Amino acid sequence: MKRYIEYLKNNPENLWFKRKVYGWGWVPVRWQGWISIGLYVAFISFIGFRAEKSLFSESGLFWGFHVPLIIATAALIIVACLKGEKPRWQWGLKDKDRSNGREE
Repeated sequence: MKRYIEYLKNNPENLWFKRKVYGWGWVPVRWQGWISIGLYVAFISFIGFRAEKSLFSESGLFWGFHVPLIIATAALIIVACLKGEKPRWQWGLKDKDRSNGREE
């Protein structure tokens, strides 16, 4: 766990997101990344509650919930790509990662 925390804290480029140590994807490491995740969750919650209260028709549910969900998810992925490390599949930190906290 200590190596993982060191990897996340070693952020000289001030990236908002760093690569996950296990699997594919990102982890927020700066306040901007956490705000991005928070806004995404808040927006998804908002459209979910709105869809539940309105009881959309089948077409209305698609346009009122699914399309905004897809757009918000795509926007979050784009932000993570632009403000984070290049994603790739990895399974743990290699020896070189322990020394500098990064994997190329």
